[in-house]
Amino acid sequence: MADKTVAILGATGVVGTQMIQCLEERNFPVGKLVPLASARSVGKTVSFNGEDVPVVEATPDAFEGADIVLGAAGDATAKALLPEAAKRGAVCVDNSHAFRLDPDVPLVIPEINAADIANHPRNIIANPNCATIIGLVPTWPLHKLAGLRRLIVSTYQAASGAGMPGLTELKREMSVVANGGEMGDTSPFAYQLAANLIPQIGSFKDEGYTSEEWKMQNEGRKIMHLPEVRVNCTCVRVPVMRSHSESITAEFNRPISPDEAREALASAPGVKVVDDPANLRYPMPLDTSDQDLVYVGRIRRDLSAPDGVNSLTFWCCGDQIRKGAATNAVQIAEYLL
Repeated sequence: MADKTVAILGATGVVGTQMIQCLEERNFPVGKLVPLASARSVGKTVSFNGEDVPVVEATPDAFEGADIVLGAAGDATAKALLPEAAKRGAVCVDNSHAFRLDPDVPLVIPEINAADIANHPRNIIANPNCATIIGLVPTWPLHKLAGLRRLIVSTYQAASGAGMPGLTELKREMSVVANGGEMGDTSPFAYQLAANLIPQIGSFKDEGYTSEEWKMQNEGRKIMHLPEVRVNCTCVRVPVMRSHSESITAEFNRPISPDEAREALASAPGVKVVDDPANLRYPMPLDTSDQDLVYVGRIRRDLSAPDGVNSLTFWCCGDQIRKGAATNAVQIAEYLL
């Protein structure tokens, strides 16, 4: 297998840094790493396989010779630069929202729709939203078992979902709360997050739902090739450093028992069942951070379901920086080798 020239757009951010670590951990055949960032990061280095690699300013010409580009930048940067990389022959795997719903750009979770990777006419493949990935990885095996009709989802999303500024701000706020200081400006959050919950992620859109909440429905339908599936989602920012959690009630076409669900999930790729209430064992952010599996537990019958409606409720946790972003992108890239 020939080594590849791999460029990381946004290499100095939280997700870009994690992408570099994932390339190392998964022994991706990198012949040359090109870390790209804004002009203000030029002069910095990133560590890769024991070497310090200098950061290069992200310009169209910086993509010359790249085989694969992993995008970890924002929407505007992705829209401006990734088509330039694609024109130069690189295949781009992008973590931003810029291309996710474009009909000629595959949106991929490898455990679900890896076959879609082969058809990328624009040389761009989109990485889904982190909460979408964490919720759908365990939902998909249950769909294959009983046919998914509807999802009701509440997400509990960590501060690091807002990138390094979110992590830094929560740490600052926790110190302020502990020491009784003045809170001051809470950017990037609209309100104080420490000792609080914020029931808004993204901007408000149609029907009073936020942009983050619409992603679960719109992206889920595309990834699973289920255009009629219905989703109701509420996204909440919580004072947790890392790893998103989700409460999911899923409605199916046929009956499915909690035991059947546990059996299907136990053998599903990317999933770890942690479901032992008698011994107080269930998924939690502290246990699921810095690894790539989505933990699933609290699997139980939906007591609110009317007669004839087949639904289950479960709880899942996953590291949104790893599986919810960086690792998912690297997994996609592995299919390009």
